[in-house]
Amino acid sequence: MLNRAQMTKLFTTGVAAANPHAAVHDALCDAPVQLPDGGRLYVLAVGKAARAMMQAALAQLPVPHAALVITNYENATPLEGARVMAAGHPVPDENGLQAGLAVQKMLARTRAGDRVLVLVSGGGSALMPAPVPGLSLADKAQVNDLLLGAGLDIVAMNAVRQHLSRMKGGGLLRMAAPAQVHALILSDVIGDDLRAIASGPTVAPIATRDEVRALLATSGLWDRLPLAARAALGRAPDTSPLPHAENRLIGSNRMSLDAMARGCDGAAIVSDALTGDVGDAAAQIVAILRDGGPQVALFGGETTVRLQGTGRGGRNQELALRVASALDGIAGWRFLSGGTDGRDGPTDAAGAVVDGATLARIRAAGADPAALLANNDSYRALDLAGDLLITGATGTNVADLQILCIDDARAF
Repeated sequence: MLNRAQMTKLFTTGVAAANPHAAVHDALCDAPVQLPDGGRLYVLAVGKAARAMMQAALAQLPVPHAALVITNYENATPLEGARVMAAGHPVPDENGLQAGLAVQKMLARTRAGDRVLVLVSGGGSALMPAPVPGLSLADKAQVNDLLLGAGLDIVAMNAVRQHLSRMKGGGLLRMAAPAQVHALILSDVIGDDLRAIASGPTVAPIATRDEVRALLATSGLWDRLPLAARAALGRAPDTSPLPHAENRLIGSNRMSLDAMARGCDGAAIVSDALTGDVGDAAAQIVAILRDGGPQVALFGGETTVRLQGTGRGGRNQELALRVASALDGIAGWRFLSGGTDGRDGPTDAAGAVVDGATLARIRAAGADPAALLANNDSYRALDLAGDLLITGATGTNVADLQILCIDDARAF
């Protein structure tokens, strides 16, 4: 059975396979952006991997007329040749609002014959808010809080966000017109639906406004939305044709899983779509162990957590704690769950590595694991156990990766 260090190294292999610098370099080598005579180049990079993607692009492209990076605080460092702006994630903040305005100002300068290269990675939805008229940043933040706490998956959340933004759901294409837009996209969405990645700034919306209103009503969220958000969702949408864009997927969760499988003898991909509620996902993982799965079982996906307490944690930490709770006291297994961006929820941990003695260590520290879990306080529980996985910001984001190691399946 892999030890903790070996599991962490295997996780790192998956993260490295989603290296945004290498992905952009290879994509631009395969298909360079062609500028017509007199055409100017604008480059926008948005998301948690934005800085690395921009660095790779600047090394291969002619000097752009303007280059703008919008990323989260952890990944925001200066980059020669580009303006770097940092903003809040997962909840948009004032700096994000200013970043959104900077994008609009840059794209307002484009003209026919120009090219706009957009480098998209996960997190872009929150990092580049551009509220529709009548909607404030505080309104958008309140909507985001409601969506995050309701257990909706990323596709559903971004379907809502698109209709509250001037940038998302293809809005950026309208701003960039008449320039031609090329997009290189690093996916953090399971299934790689380009409409859902960063809320799809260069693709058509996921759903109509009627469908979004129905989704919110079914989820019990409609009456909890700010009045300005309900008013915006009640207005008639722009029905003019969306300008064309060339969109290319250059990295994904599945590619990371494939790299992990190649890098570990006895490893097999069990699921590349571990989604839904963390409780259900934990039950799937426990079932694989008890049904005699592979010695090293690999999973990829993005689960959701329904917030019912006041504690601190994230979906990977809660998933790991739930698996540990289901297998409390049973030896011969170890489980890792981590976010490829290095940050799980509003914490400094990427996730956790747990085993059959995790809950015993929490109890030995004087805490009640069940009470902490009920309060969504997985970070404190796993910190007490010494089981947090802390990698620091990775500069990429292709959702989550999980590793289940089994010593002897016959023991279960």
